[in-house]
Amino acid sequence: MDYLNKIEQNIFSDLHWNIPEQNQGIVSIIGGNSQSFRSSIKVAEFLKENYPIKKVNLVLPDALKSILPTVEDLEFLPSTESGSFGDDKSLMGTINSSDFNLILGDLSKNSITEKVIASACENSAKPLIITRDTVDLIANADIEKILMNENLIIFGSMAQIQKVFRAAYYPRMILLSQSLVQVTETLHKFTLSFPVAIITLHNNQIVIAKNGKVNVIPLEMSGYSPIMIWSGELAAKILALNLYNPNNFLSATSAAILGK
Repeated sequence: MDYLNKIEQNIFSDLHWNIPEQNQGIVSIIGGNSQSFRSSIKVAEFLKENYPIKKVNLVLPDALKSILPTVEDLEFLPSTESGSFGDDKSLMGTINSSDFNLILGDLSKNSITEKVIASACENSAKPLIITRDTVDLIANADIEKILMNENLIIFGSMAQIQKVFRAAYYPRMILLSQSLVQVTETLHKFTLSFPVAIITLHNNQIVIAKNGKVNVIPLEMSGYSPIMIWSGELAAKILALNLYNPNNFLSATSAAILGK
């Protein structure tokens, strides 16, 4: 199992020491609907306060215009009647004008928003992390085209990854009842078949897979609980470390998870 790297100590601390002193890059935090948007605001603020990023662009549906003040680095995109994102061209424009993107979720479940998000995941020319309920939306789309986008990073629960596998008719299923060895072997083979990256949690182990390589980190080493891992903060840290270390996904992601 030369593809598997079980990490039991922080061997990536140099990536934290090498975080640039000057602000670098433009990132977009995308999410929210007319009823729920605070997580996206919190994550954008977290990045601004903790990492040297030139611009952190908070992207929300324009259904929120009437209740949020117009401030710098806040972008409103056309929304559906239900208050979520409703135009794929405007969302793609925002994503492809950024250096790195995070679709955090809190999205309305409707066919228009599903189409918009699926288009973003399939066609993004820039690195894109999707997490929380965003992962559920793509499972209803033309998933095989989405999985061929090498810029896509799927950060989802085991149940969500299982949905993705099922939607793609992948011949090897990934199950909650499986051992860690079985899960890592399946992700190894899956990420050889599809160029996407996958981050998930199984048996209190954070599993990271890309191009057939798999890193496994005990959850306790991350400083997060099984619930807090999905708050969006860890996804933001993963974005930042990968922004500073392009083409080094496994190490940068592992460093983000291990960094306090």
